[in-house]
Amino acid sequence: MNYKNFQTFTATQKGAILTVDINFGPVNVQGQEMLADLSSLCLRLERDRSIKVVVFESSNAGYWVCHYDTDLLKDLSTEALPRNEVQLLDLQSVLERLSNVPQATIAKIEGFARGGGHEMALALDMRFAARGKAKFMQMEVGMGILPCGGGASRMARQAGLGKALEIILGARDWDADEAEKFGTINKALDADKIGPYVDALAERISKFPAESIAACKRAVYASIDLPIKEALREEAYQLFQATSKTPAVKRFQYANDNGAQFDHENQKNWEQMVIDIQEVN
Repeated sequence: MNYKNFQTFTATQKGAILTVDINFGPVNVQGQEMLADLSSLCLRLERDRSIKVVVFESSNAGYWVCHYDTDLLKDLSTEALPRNEVQLLDLQSVLERLSNVPQATIAKIEGFARGGGHEMALALDMRFAARGKAKFMQMEVGMGILPCGGGASRMARQAGLGKALEIILGARDWDADEAEKFGTINKALDADKIGPYVDALAERISKFPAESIAACKRAVYASIDLPIKEALREEAYQLFQATSKTPAVKRFQYANDNGAQFDHENQKNWEQMVIDIQEVN
């Protein structure tokens, strides 16, 4: 798959990992150009099983994605629409599509991620932030609107109701350590450690079957909104989606034939064994 000709970022494939390096203008503003690029990227990722992990980072010092373009916001309608006439906004649609790509997606944040930029990070599967560099904010309430790129919808899923409202209504900056406490990121790391940590995680995930990664994502995301019995049925459904397309059963057969589950050393070293068994096809 060709990952070229983007305006707001470059995309570089190394093995099964695609690194998206955002660098657009002075502050990585999230405007029509970036939305078009993200939509084009999603179209390619949806069709590409050679990519298993996508890491989003920025080489624009001080910025991950600053916020949504105010040039677009100034044209918002001032008329209240009936509920049955409302359609998804462009930002909502693009970020929802990004959230649903079959690959594991990771945000490596070493600068400002505010407004729509923070909402983009929330739409990814995992988020890691550098201490002393990352800053987050949802400023919309102070402007007279609300987070409308999925922020109001995804924030409580990540942080819980009380924290989500503190973040959204407080409209202030918070740093990497606060973000970890809030639950809006997976982990805060020192600036010199975030790169090796994310690289190691991406490399590990990239060794696993693409269809298994996609099935895990679908089951976990479905569990947020479904009652437990329906969520369990979804797990079962996704299990057979995976076994129909991956060598899982062959690997279980191999483990069984070799007495792997009864081996004390294997029981101590499952972390490595799940990597080693990738050779069984």
